[in-house]
Amino acid sequence: MAELNKRADVPVELTWDLSLIYKTEEDMYKDVERVRELADIIEGTYKGHLDTPDNILACLELFRELYEKLTLTWNYCDLAVSVDYYNEHNVERNNRVSTIHTGIMSRLSFIKSEIIEQPEEVIREAIQQTETCKGYLADILRDKPYQLSPETERVLAALSQTLGAPSEIYNMAKLADMQFPSFTVNGKEYPLGYSLFEDDYEYDPDPEVRRAAFNAFYEKIAQYQNVTAQTYNTEVTKDKILADQRGYANVFEYLLHGQKVTREMYDRQIDLIMNELAPHMRRYAQLLKRVHKLDRMTWADLKIAVDPDYDPRVTIEESKEYIKNGLAILGEDYVSMIDEAYRDRWVDFAKNQGKSTGGFCASPYGKGSFILLSWNDRMADVFTLAHELGHAGHFRNCNREQSIFDTEVSTYFVEAPSTCNELIMAHYLMKTNQDKRFRRWVLSSMIGHTYYHNFVTHFMEAAYQREVYKIIDAGGSVTADTLNRLFKETLQKFWGDAVEIVPGAELTWMRQPHYYMGLYSYTYSAGLTVATQAVRRMEELGQPAVEDWKKVLKAGSTLDPVGLAQLAGVDITTDEPLRNTIAYLGTVIDEIIRLTDELEDA
Repeated sequence: MAELNKRADVPVELTWDLSLIYKTEEDMYKDVERVRELADIIEGTYKGHLDTPDNILACLELFRELYEKLTLTWNYCDLAVSVDYYNEHNVERNNRVSTIHTGIMSRLSFIKSEIIEQPEEVIREAIQQTETCKGYLADILRDKPYQLSPETERVLAALSQTLGAPSEIYNMAKLADMQFPSFTVNGKEYPLGYSLFEDDYEYDPDPEVRRAAFNAFYEKIAQYQNVTAQTYNTEVTKDKILADQRGYANVFEYLLHGQKVTREMYDRQIDLIMNELAPHMRRYAQLLKRVHKLDRMTWADLKIAVDPDYDPRVTIEESKEYIKNGLAILGEDYVSMIDEAYRDRWVDFAKNQGKSTGGFCASPYGKGSFILLSWNDRMADVFTLAHELGHAGHFRNCNREQSIFDTEVSTYFVEAPSTCNELIMAHYLMKTNQDKRFRRWVLSSMIGHTYYHNFVTHFMEAAYQREVYKIIDAGGSVTADTLNRLFKETLQKFWGDAVEIVPGAELTWMRQPHYYMGLYSYTYSAGLTVATQAVRRMEELGQPAVEDWKKVLKAGSTLDPVGLAQLAGVDITTDEPLRNTIAYLGTVIDEIIRLTDELEDA
């Protein structure tokens, strides 16, 4: 396995094309200047005068234009850094533009502060007179009880870049400073890095290579555990301070307020999965142990395939036809978007030094989408790309239909369109081939990738994260020892005696950037719960259910998560969708075990 290339040595066809946002850096800076001009106009014209519906709406129309351009300039700079943290020019440019943005948003913090101080009837009258700013003003009414003084809000806006520093420090340490040594197995030397470990070695069918990579990887990140813990403690302490200062009952109420969900909905995802999914996943773990004839089932072995000899290799070009055919149910416009994504280089497939790990999709308003992943020629990558195209399709639709103010979809729901695509792909593949081994491969891919990633990996993070915030909410703080203990206890509670939690596993909290995004990890299982029920509804009802889903994709944030789910025919005010999803997973695992028995007896 070769060491990763530097970004400059990566073939351009494997990289995304940020010129789709701006042809040149100079064009980007022209929009930065336009943002400054708009800020001057807004401040000079409306500061101190946002006391009538007419003035409020006139101001917000200018602010909407400013916000659109600010979003484009920020994405252009930030995305360039995400694929190469070693590029000093891009890092410096991103910092410079972020500083400009922070200053502007601090100056314009008066907009929300002045509007929120108006009598409620003035705000409601403004809402009645607008479509493009209705969501923005409705959110102001929701925030009214928690708003601080205008001067305090201005200072907090000015400090936004500083308040976001823990996340930047974490990423810089992880992606720029950590240099992994190679490791040796049976006389052969293997290079190591974040991407190589997460995209390759965790899935390696050779237990010696897989476990040696695990040990070498965790030995290295252990050297950074104290500084990473301090960075994270700073992040969660910041959340607690802001929650207290704004008058929330606790830090959970503060972090869930923006998601527009209840504490009950949050706790439900964690408690039910811990209690009801764990037995099913333990059976799956034991199946892996049996099939691979492992001496013991360790936490380092959980991502291996049930049938590693049946793992179709897929090129980037071949993936296009799989995805287009699989997602054709969503309509011609959706398929056209997929063609556009490949043709116009929306996707950064490359594997290079300094690139962010994992995958994400950014969809700057008024432009296409930009998808980051690392391509490994596996069918699993097809599911990952379908997932990210789910985000792209979601925001392609809501960006077209809604004002930019109505595109901030709650994180509770935002993973539903992406995970829905993964399930649609799986159902499509099973319909194309009735072979038992192929069917077992698709089903085990669903469990081992789609559901393991969202219902196990991110759930584990969420359960651990809840314990961290409980400590912080009680006035405490956390150290590396505390975080290691909490994560290990979470793993042990879920896996029981079925999986050995080997030394190093407790450090897994160090690998996840989602902890710097509030209560985000649990939303993966929430979104997949909605997606599972929506896809099952499509299977039962056909096109009417598909049309309902298309309406969901267009709605943006004009509805809260409960409303969006209802539009898709799913009632998340009860625990029924989650219980049904967990029960469905149990039946899938039962079928994988049955097919394995039949194939072994054949």
